[in-house]
Amino acid sequence: MAKAKFTVRSFKSTKANGRRISMLTAYDYTTACLLDETGVDCLLVGDSLGMVMLGYENTLRVTMDEMIHHTKAVARGSRNALLIGDMPFLSYHISVEETVRNAGRFVQEGDAEAVKLEGGQGMVDKIRAIVKAQIPVLGHLGLTPQSVNAFGGFKVQGKDFETARQIIDDALLLQDAGVFGIVLECVPDGVARLITEKLEIPTIGIGAGVHCDGQVLVIQDLMGMFRKMRPKFVKTYADGGDITVAAVKSYIKELRSGAFPAPEHSFPVDENVLAAL
Repeated sequence: MAKAKFTVRSFKSTKANGRRISMLTAYDYTTACLLDETGVDCLLVGDSLGMVMLGYENTLRVTMDEMIHHTKAVARGSRNALLIGDMPFLSYHISVEETVRNAGRFVQEGDAEAVKLEGGQGMVDKIRAIVKAQIPVLGHLGLTPQSVNAFGGFKVQGKDFETARQIIDDALLLQDAGVFGIVLECVPDGVARLITEKLEIPTIGIGAGVHCDGQVLVIQDLMGMFRKMRPKFVKTYADGGDITVAAVKSYIKELRSGAFPAPEHSFPVDENVLAAL
């Protein structure tokens, strides 16, 4: 039986029935097709593509046009998962009007079904405006990578009373503003548990422990494809990097030895045609 389409309504109902939500990043058509076969609930076209696909040092250089380009590709390969576009740096920081316009681009041009943005209290007016425009919003608190310079690096957030209290308060504010869920990144597991218990909407953890209502991972991390860094919270489920390197080395070896291409990889031609030529 085919898997039913996972929607924002499905996202909200999972907290009540206790089923954990699976979310992975995707940035291209081929990966989206493969992930859609697995039955994963949500695909996030994250601005993390700046690092794992474009080679930037962080996510701050990613533009709206780059995000739309990759979101369109993923949309073509995604049929059953909820598709979420990640609003990049400065796409929602300047004005409410520009924020709604950029969120609308994800839906209109990128075929996304929802958007994600980072931040707490300071983003409430933007979130309310996007929701009013009938575009679902996923929140993001804790380590918000677009604030990496303000944080002084990629650091766990909410380790002391004041910062933990702020994350909890922000989560409640985002829920009141209308988000359908909140990503908690690099938050101590006890703090994530308190937030998850307080909220009526699901939490999605990434480096936030076992108590969240779901989890998200970058697909290149899960597959062992991104070797530049490997955060503590990542579990690698396959040695995709090693497999790729080994396969390409085998290709080069067979090419040089003459083993590839073999007759079965070639197309024959009638000898009479060759003679006439």
